Amino acid sequence: MSSLPQKPNDASTPKPSLAWSAGNSSYEDGRYLEKNPSWHVEESPFKVRQIVRMLKKRRLQPKTVGDVGCGVGAVLSELQAYLPADCTCWGYDVSPQAIRLASAHGNDRLHFCVQDVRRDRCDTFFDLILVLDVFEHVEDYMGLVRDIRPMGDLKLFHIPLDLSVQAVIRRNGLLRRRDDFAHLHYFTKETALRTLTDVGYQLVDYFFTPRCIELGERLVQKMARGPRKLCFGLAPDLTVRILGGYSLLALAR
Repeated sequence: MSSLPQKPNDASTPKPSLAWSAGNSSYEDGRYLEKNPSWHVEESPFKVRQIVRMLKKRRLQPKTVGDVGCGVGAVLSELQAYLPADCTCWGYDVSPQAIRLASAHGNDRLHFCVQDVRRDRCDTFFDLILVLDVFEHVEDYMGLVRDIRPMGDLKLFHIPLDLSVQAVIRRNGLLRRRDDFAHLHYFTKETALRTLTDVGYQLVDYFFTPRCIELGERLVQKMARGPRKLCFGLAPDLTVRILGGYSLLALAR
């Protein structure tokens, strides 16, 4: 098992803990996997494209990458081809079922572990930490975001922007996100970014990701692609606030 760089010995910086606390035992007892048997692996190529876009835009070449809430490991597995050859990746999740599936992707520079960042302490320090579609599931989401901060240099958050006019006016617009995907919190671009800055992060870069254009196979989702794409080209922020369907990729330290 590859060793990771040791965190600098700085007594003023609290030691990180590495993985995520769901605040919901459904991730640990298999109920979430039962309801979402693919663990959203079909979304992995889309997420990898967004990560690579940010890496290229900021000219980042991390040598160590940690994925907090890695699920079944498909993102790290696909992302590895775009990282430097000597980059070591670790994926962490509280779900034993997810890590069991993720282990099939493992290799000399890609490892997976059942671990909870809120409870299990670790002295590792990463160049880049991925937190992809995670903290909206966590009861104490600001505590999680705060605890992740000392674990590495840069953090890349992918945050679904569930709050929009069309989601609010539909009776079950937000309830479906809770029932099907266990989202406990709903964000706009502004509240997502404030979540990061309120706990001490410095924003480096961010952009919308077009989940509604590239994903979603229900008829209503397909019908909305054209209007969303057209409106987004004219007024991105207004389109996201009214029509929804987008996520936010934010790089911070």
